[in-house]
Amino acid sequence: MIEDHKDTDKYSAEVKGRSIMSGLLWKAAENGGDQLITFLVSLVLARLLGPERYGTLSLMLVFITISNVIIQSGFQTSLIQKKDITAEDLSSVFWTGLGISALLYILLFALAPEAAEYFGDPEIAPMLRVLSLILFFGSVISVEMAIIARRMEFRIQCAATMAADVISGAAGIFAALRGLGTWALVWQQFFKYLMLMVLLLLLVRWRPRACISLNSLRSLFSFGWKVLVSGLIDTIYNNIYTPVIQKLFSSAAVGFYNRGNQFPQIIANSVGQTMQAVMLPAFSRLQDERERLRDMLGRTIGISCYIMFPMMAGLMAVADPLIRLLLGESWMPAAPMLRLCCLSYAAWPMHVANLQAINAGGRSDIYLRLEIVKKLLGVGVLMITAPHGIACMLIGKAAFDLLCTFINAAPNAGLLGYGPLRQWRDVGPELLLSVLMGIMVYMAGQRLYGAAVLAELPGAVRALTVLVAQVLLGAAIYMGASAFLKLQSFRELMAVLSELGIWKRGRKDD
Repeated sequence: MIEDHKDTDKYSAEVKGRSIMSGLLWKAAENGGDQLITFLVSLVLARLLGPERYGTLSLMLVFITISNVIIQSGFQTSLIQKKDITAEDLSSVFWTGLGISALLYILLFALAPEAAEYFGDPEIAPMLRVLSLILFFGSVISVEMAIIARRMEFRIQCAATMAADVISGAAGIFAALRGLGTWALVWQQFFKYLMLMVLLLLLVRWRPRACISLNSLRSLFSFGWKVLVSGLIDTIYNNIYTPVIQKLFSSAAVGFYNRGNQFPQIIANSVGQTMQAVMLPAFSRLQDERERLRDMLGRTIGISCYIMFPMMAGLMAVADPLIRLLLGESWMPAAPMLRLCCLSYAAWPMHVANLQAINAGGRSDIYLRLEIVKKLLGVGVLMITAPHGIACMLIGKAAFDLLCTFINAAPNAGLLGYGPLRQWRDVGPELLLSVLMGIMVYMAGQRLYGAAVLAELPGAVRALTVLVAQVLLGAAIYMGASAFLKLQSFRELMAVLSELGIWKRGRKDD
């Protein structure tokens, strides 16, 4: 457990490089486990409830997600980025967060009937009012997570998240089996955040003091307000596709889009959130050492893209058997959406790493300007593509996300001497190998699915056979080619795994 030190930041100041690697491992385990459990629970609920129920929940979560950003984003990032924090800083953020949560809850409670009327679903009003209670839980959680991040104690967060996922998942499935419909999804979300808050309060032995320091808030807000506005703009943009699809098409279309988006999003969130949580405090400690920060940024982008590129390419290749196996034939319209969403998430690590490097240097002003420029362009792309159908919308989004890798990396050309062209050149071999692997896996899957020897098998067994064969083939091609070509990122990843004791490298003198 984390004790309540008088000097709150004493422990984090002593964190060494080994703790960064340990933090990455624990944070990756937490995100991976969280996404896996959530995914498995969602599969069960999707089969029990169908696309339209998920579409309704997705609409409500847009309001909650945006409100949570207002509560958490700015102050939490400031607590992590600031070199030294005090007990007054933490307590001030805690009480301020609860106050903002109360104001937002009142606003959402009042607007719930209007939201229900606008989207033509009267069930939205009571469910949104219950879901909005999550805001209070998120406010408490954000301070606890800031303490954990500063001290690189991610194993605690991992344990709490896993337990909350299991408990809330069981509650959601039980409610669905009892015939509660969309309310099952509401209660699953509610209990997830409630249990996470309770567990973190037990494991992180920090308690707020009865004080609010205006000086502390002013100091933290000078950096945090730019991060807050940036996060708010980004969250609104990322969630705008759901209400647009609902308004132009249907709740079922929203369900297909969200299921298709969920598969690559699970991977992107696992990689991106791990990088964001661990690399911000790690980068922040090197904010005055330009060369070391540039080297760490390069290694981070290289290793994360080495992992992300083949996963997105492989996911595009196996979309059809994956949807058939996990969701059933009724969900097949989600498969083409899945492929297009993979294109958007492929370069996600480059976005995250560049933005965290900018924030670590205290340049939240640059971060805000980037978000304004990007989202103005993104909204323009959406307005142009939306009248032409969902596929056109997602193609436009993928092209825009590729452009954003250049926009996000541009400031680091001046700040660190590591700009977008150099970054893409460094990850070019991984990208080319991933594309070739994806094409080969897709072609193999098409031939296997049409093979006479599999034609007589039941649908689920046939899909599973093709999926397993494709995954094994893709892994063999990518890893074998990486070792044969001696890719730099492959060797660095093996070195990191060796340091963590996960992989034993052979030695020349053995």
